[in-house]
Amino acid sequence: MTETAGFLERPDGARIAWRRVAGAGPTVVWLGGFKSDMAGTKAQALADWALALGRAYVRFDYFGHGESDGDFAQGTITRWREDALAVLDELAPGPAVLVGSSMGGWIACLVAAAAPEHVKAMVLIAPAPDFTEKLMGPEITAAGRAELKATGVWMRPSDYGDPYPITATLLEDGARWSILPGPVNVDAPVRILQGGEDPDVPWRHALELAQAIRGHDVVFSLIKDGDHRLSRPRDIARLIAAVEDVA
Repeated sequence: MTETAGFLERPDGARIAWRRVAGAGPTVVWLGGFKSDMAGTKAQALADWALALGRAYVRFDYFGHGESDGDFAQGTITRWREDALAVLDELAPGPAVLVGSSMGGWIACLVAAAAPEHVKAMVLIAPAPDFTEKLMGPEITAAGRAELKATGVWMRPSDYGDPYPITATLLEDGARWSILPGPVNVDAPVRILQGGEDPDVPWRHALELAQAIRGHDVVFSLIKDGDHRLSRPRDIARLIAAVEDVA
């Protein structure tokens, strides 16, 4: 068994890069985080799992991320939600298990609400719903707000690399897709893995999402010493166990 790769062309001509393992369903679909890509540790670990066990799996890069076309600064929650829905329609026929990391957890909730018949279950890792408004917004300094007003772009400092652009358009668009305090219209089973030492998504924020989800089969697991990435071997083992639980 091998993993194939290709591009999904969107209506505006931008290509969304994807990789797929053909296997037994339901298809596990990876939804990455903000400024991450499908070559990350967790996405690759799931590919290795799928290849070893003959399971169907799809991972992809949003517009402006990784191997996909587009300028990251032009991306919005609306656009990335559309990318995820297109991938689900074109590359993951039948019921799917959405695995959403950070921003991908928010996108997963939006996808599940839009296409409930297509979503069998979800596994969310440090989910960051409404992060543009509730997590990122409060940290913008007065100077940053002045920069946004003057230029429409704030260069946000990052612990993971160089500063990157946050646009007024992204912030405004994100507010349109707010899902908290809920209810979040998801009835499928949900498993949430959250680090207690996560500096980017406070565990109480992820717990608020767990409590807001309408369905009853929701399990919230707090990994007390876990960070935001949850990419240690023991964290990866928890992720795969959660996927197997619902898939």
